[in-house]
Amino acid sequence: MERYAGGYEEAADGARQQERHYQLLSALQGLVKELPSSFQQRLSHATLSDLALVLIDGTVFEIVQGLLEIQHLTEKSLYNQRLKLQSEHRVLKQTLLTKHKEAQQACRPHNLPLLRAAQQREQEAVEHRIREEQQMMDEKIVLELDQKVVDQQSTLEKAGVTGFYVTTNPQELTLQMNLLELIRKLQQRGYQPGKPFP
Repeated sequence: MERYAGGYEEAADGARQQERHYQLLSALQGLVKELPSSFQQRLSHATLSDLALVLIDGTVFEIVQGLLEIQHLTEKSLYNQRLKLQSEHRVLKQTLLTKHKEAQQACRPHNLPLLRAAQQREQEAVEHRIREEQQMMDEKIVLELDQKVVDQQSTLEKAGVTGFYVTTNPQELTLQMNLLELIRKLQQRGYQPGKPFP
């Protein structure tokens, strides 16, 4: 008798899984209609069905949420680093300006043209240094954000999420961003494993 009860539970679980799959697939199909038609065409029924399957147990939602939190922390950190550099540059410019004014006030009138020329060269050198430091910071930010994208792609690929693999192809990146957006919208609409889809 226990064997039959176990078989019945497995069949009921299978039916629930199938129902969840249909609900998720239907929700995904509805969400895809909100995307530009060029991406709608790239998201086949098979792709959406595979995506719905990996979403059933809710693990992918947790992974996406974790990746999103890491991304926000990284962006905030990089933003703060850039603000700090800009603040340091403002202080440097202000200090230089004050130094130049004091030097001009203490300078004898016949030496003023030479002093101003030297100060102009110093000002240009500082401006050049600031531009280089800002460019280096911006390049660092881009590299770190690119690395986060690679980490996200790799994590989602390992989790078996359809459409995710490491790539720098702009069209594939846009498709992956659209897939992530679909997952996030499902999550925002209250999908929870084991409960009827709202």
